[in-house]
Amino acid sequence: MSEKMIHEKTLKIRNPKTGAYDYEIEITNANKINKLAKLSRIAQEKWSKRDITKRISILQSFKDALLENKDELIDALSIDTGRTTISKQELYGLCGSIDRWCKSAPTILNNEERQSKFIPHIAIQKTHDPYPLLGVISPWNFPLLLSFIDATPALLAGCAVIIKPSEITPRFIKPLIKIIEKIPDLKNIITIIPGDGSSGANLINSVDIIAFTGSVATGRKVAQSAAKSFIPVCLELGGKDPVIVMADSDLERATTSILRASTIATGQACQSLERIYVDISLHDDFIDQLTEKSKKISLNILDNDGGEIGPLIFEQQAEIISNHLDDAVDKGAIIHSGGKIEDHMGGLWIKPTVISNVNHDMDIMKKETFGPIMPVMAFHSIEEAISLANDSNYGLSAAIFSENESIALSIAKKIHCGGMSINDAGLTSMIFEEEKNTYKNSGMGPSRNGNEGFTRFFRKKALFINRGDVTSIQEMQK
Repeated sequence: MSEKMIHEKTLKIRNPKTGAYDYEIEITNANKINKLAKLSRIAQEKWSKRDITKRISILQSFKDALLENKDELIDALSIDTGRTTISKQELYGLCGSIDRWCKSAPTILNNEERQSKFIPHIAIQKTHDPYPLLGVISPWNFPLLLSFIDATPALLAGCAVIIKPSEITPRFIKPLIKIIEKIPDLKNIITIIPGDGSSGANLINSVDIIAFTGSVATGRKVAQSAAKSFIPVCLELGGKDPVIVMADSDLERATTSILRASTIATGQACQSLERIYVDISLHDDFIDQLTEKSKKISLNILDNDGGEIGPLIFEQQAEIISNHLDDAVDKGAIIHSGGKIEDHMGGLWIKPTVISNVNHDMDIMKKETFGPIMPVMAFHSIEEAISLANDSNYGLSAAIFSENESIALSIAKKIHCGGMSINDAGLTSMIFEEEKNTYKNSGMGPSRNGNEGFTRFFRKKALFINRGDVTSIQEMQK
């Protein structure tokens, strides 16, 4: 495979559908990031003093501008990712996120005065001071949506934001900047910088809080750098999500849901299902149904709007997928559908791949694959299923299928992950109103969902007001 060509100040960018390096970005260096951060801090002083209703109004104007100028933005996203339908969904998903936070944010903070329960004449008030400047380092799999998933509530909280999108998918940056520039009130409040890993590293040194979405390996580096700068960090990292299919499951429901959750966005999503555990009594029928359905899924080789499976956005991911499949087959695994990286006019695709006879000695059951790969393993008891599901360094989300909801809930509570879908899969990518935390290597820091998705961007200050007598040092000694 070709390697990225890096020049002194620019970076050549690969087109996922053609394999050609047909785009170029400038690498934002440390000096420029420092200058932009200073401008952001100046603008943030005014931004944070605005009433939240005014910030809501401005973000609604931004949403309107996104919709009014969507064509160029979607076109760029479609080239970045090799898919159009999901690019449209990203845009409308961002607009929905803006609406959701604009509706909920004003109701979250409670600054009402209360009396101390322990010293009645002490009144307690609370204030919330936003972190002045949030740095966002976002990934390539959903370039637009994940650039703003943390930025939107932070902006409503009163923060300024600098976003460094992935260098793998940077074409959408130019049309996005043009849209932001249409809203004068957002000047230096939302700043988008192109760049590579060095730009992200330098950004950490210039902000007050960092939000990162991406791989575990890079997340560790971000956390270490943030620790050196002594700033808080919010990490949403990789996953190896399991699903358990109990003996009483509705196979039609389970296979339909699991196929969707394993292959949507070509499996290039952190919450994709990557480990499937099926009761031994259903195993063969499950394999047959999942394989039959997977063979009906098509690639979008000629038309970005056609087919359900787009190209692999990052060419190195094709190598990872191939290595995982080769390792599994070498150790006895059986491929029922897909299974090969396909090169079409320079772009790299893989069809939905059902693979059985797998075990936990295989990379495909231990390491994040990040593709439309569905390894299926049989289990013989509930205890074994739970043990297998928890045998992972990841703990992002999971799913379980059973006609007995009480049993499903009981099992769900024993799985080491932040979000469980019951009798469906991938619901954590659809429902955002409840707080959840990642387990193990899948992340660190407060939840980006629920109320905490907003309150994490504040420093909470407590004010204690004594309206009674003060206590002398002598009285303290009694």
